[in-house]
Amino acid sequence: MNLTKNTRRAAAAALTVPLLLFATACGNDDGKEGSSGSAVVKVEGKFGEKPKITTPKDAKPSDDVVTKTVIEGDGATVKKGDYVRLDYAGQTMKDGQNLGDTWSPRPNMDPKLPRHQMLVQTTAPQDPQGQLPPAVMEHLLKAVEGKKVGSRVEVEGTAKALVGELNPQAGIKPEDGLVWVVDVAGTASVDKKAKAEGEQAAPEDGMPKVKAEGEKAAEITVPKGEKAPTELKQQVLIKGKGPEVKAGQGLIAQYTGVKWEDGKKFDSSWDHGGATAFQIGNQSVVKGWDQSLVGKHVGDRVLVVIPPKLGYGDAPSSELQKNTLVFSVDILGTA
Repeated sequence: MNLTKNTRRAAAAALTVPLLLFATACGNDDGKEGSSGSAVVKVEGKFGEKPKITTPKDAKPSDDVVTKTVIEGDGATVKKGDYVRLDYAGQTMKDGQNLGDTWSPRPNMDPKLPRHQMLVQTTAPQDPQGQLPPAVMEHLLKAVEGKKVGSRVEVEGTAKALVGELNPQAGIKPEDGLVWVVDVAGTASVDKKAKAEGEQAAPEDGMPKVKAEGEKAAEITVPKGEKAPTELKQQVLIKGKGPEVKAGQGLIAQYTGVKWEDGKKFDSSWDHGGATAFQIGNQSVVKGWDQSLVGKHVGDRVLVVIPPKLGYGDAPSSELQKNTLVFSVDILGTA
């Protein structure tokens, strides 16, 4: 069972997703990716705020995918293979039908918390929240490569060029125009096989032992005879020298998780190809991760013991509902 995957799946299920209209979409590479300039769409608004997108009624969309930098940022440059944190808004050109965005509040979301954004690797064009078809994701990620953090990019074209094959029930024709506006909020270059480096501290009394060697899941040994704690416990085993992790950022990490009750591993990033990324501090993951990892630093190895009430205690469908979870987390970067 994957902590971040299941958490994201639960979050995605709570959303109204207009792009389910495109459920059968597949890729189409006929467009001239990277063509720039558009006399069709007008985009207004500041970076970081939901854009206002307007299209003249008689406008004809391009048969190719065209991109335009609306706002030029001055932050780090997005490189191929980077992790990127993005905001987006999409709509049809002819009638302004909403195709999903990251600015709309989620059901039961604390308005004081940072909003949910898209966090993805540029070479893995799949929306972790399941809102955007892979073909659209690929176009958007190509559009932001080479752009700087703080940039706003517009991507438009016909539905055929951007999406490919459409669901017959979508109510959108292949020649209809679609547009997405994307804000580049953060980026990070991280080796998927990286891990925290440095001398590891001995575990505090009553805490599990961690042995992390090679490119494989850490070995976590739960102390025998110790009752599972009823409150969150944490310890920094390796102290990093990188920047502090802030709520709302994308956090890239290696992790391994075991159950306190039997010491058995239930998940590890190493089982899924290495480093993984997730937003932190905004209910994208279990409360125990939000509470223990915000405020830590890039380069830290953190040992975290999470009681059910801060794990999956309120998730009846989870096989981990009654378990105390033990994690070793290497913080590799933030986006």
